Amino acid sequence: MNIEYGLNEVDKVAQKIIEESRYKIVLFEGNLGAGKTTLIKSLVKALGSTEYVSSPTFSILNEYQTANGEPIYHMDLYRLKNEHEAFDLGLDEILENDFWKFIEWPDKINNLIGSEYHSAKIISTKENIRLLEFS
Repeated sequence: MNIEYGLNEVDKVAQKIIEESRYKIVLFEGNLGAGKTTLIKSLVKALGSTEYVSSPTFSILNEYQTANGEPIYHMDLYRLKNEHEAFDLGLDEILENDFWKFIEWPDKINNLIGSEYHSAKIISTKENIRLLEFS
């Protein structure tokens, strides 16, 4: 599914992603500033969380709660040096559970991710316009 959207339509795009998802792992790709974290904020909100969502660039992992108390994991692996660091942080265990996981810069842990995930590539096409390639 390809969706072109303006920044004022991010919440609608997030809802569409949740409706179309067969898996609870979504791998985000895109240049710095493409809007990965912005879309993840809307996804967390659409899943019923009222928590403040921020980029886990320095913490690598943020955890939020749905309205039902289930965890939502948001990983930003940009600063991860190798998969050994992922094991040290326990990311392998988080990847095995059945809760939502939104992962930025997933190429850092390719060997830890199974085959059941969605890919979300965000491309900045014009000022304030994004193209989402979701599969």
